[in-house]
Amino acid sequence: MKHSTMLVAGLVTAFAVQGTASAATKMRCSHQLPPKHHIAQVIDKWAAEVEKLSNGDIDVQVFGANSLVGAKQNISSVAKGNIECAFSVNFQWGKTLPVMNVTLKPFAVTDLKTLSAWSGSKAANYLDNQMLTKGVRNVVWLFTTRMSTITSKGHPMISPADFKGVKIRGLNPIVDAGLVAMGAAPSAMSGSKVYAALSTGVIDAGLTDVSAAVSRKYFEVQDHANIMPLFSVFFHGYVSPAWYDGLSDASKAALKEAGGKAALWALEATEKSAASAPAALKEKGMKVHMQTAEEQAQWAAIMSPAFDAAFAKATGEEGKKLLGLVNQIGQ
Repeated sequence: MKHSTMLVAGLVTAFAVQGTASAATKMRCSHQLPPKHHIAQVIDKWAAEVEKLSNGDIDVQVFGANSLVGAKQNISSVAKGNIECAFSVNFQWGKTLPVMNVTLKPFAVTDLKTLSAWSGSKAANYLDNQMLTKGVRNVVWLFTTRMSTITSKGHPMISPADFKGVKIRGLNPIVDAGLVAMGAAPSAMSGSKVYAALSTGVIDAGLTDVSAAVSRKYFEVQDHANIMPLFSVFFHGYVSPAWYDGLSDASKAALKEAGGKAALWALEATEKSAASAPAALKEKGMKVHMQTAEEQAQWAAIMSPAFDAAFAKATGEEGKKLLGLVNQIGQ
């Protein structure tokens, strides 16, 4: 397994190697995470497992930290067949596939039993099929967080009143509806751009996975962190359908088996990382607040109706069907 986090000048160098090996075995995988992020490490482990189980028939080359393709271009690059594989956060589908936001309803899909059974569930399979209609074949679900943090500088953001007029990192229109309802002004951006936006004052507050606040060094530009089970997020790996169809049955089976193993590795790594992150942020000088049950209820009363309205408008009957499937997980 070849691993690279070095910046690539455009795509010329990366794509030039395509002629040196069979496109059916080369598997360039792009993702946006920094090397120390726990899911980046799971992706590396998954890549090695794919090579092992395929007996070397699949040559996995991992390009992290946006070193091959930018986060916003990953989905389209795989759909067009420009690269074989990429990983995205489920909310990055935005308006293209709004049902992918189902796990981001405030304080709703954060039960560990549900998240543990996600991979291979009817809900996950439904989304797999939806992604296929958009030109990518999903091969692995990596649970990334059920603990979020909202960071700020100068004062904590604990009550809804603290959000009024605050420029905060957003995710997409559906998720951001809840932040708008709180009085904030969200600006959607990928995780890799948040640090710079915070340091330059483009935004005032961060919103991220609590583990990412550590790996992306938010403590260097923010001094308060409010941690809560706001929603759940998955990084999911997907490949070009044409590339996948060219694989042998054995290689397809290797991808499936490696995906099942990686889903378990991600669950373990995510829970371990989330458990240690608050202390790590404190050690770096941040003032950490763990949201209380009363505060969660207060936030949910404002954010959930706004999310529900935006999700229903964007997804219609498909959204209702998916929510039903999510509610069935673990039953």
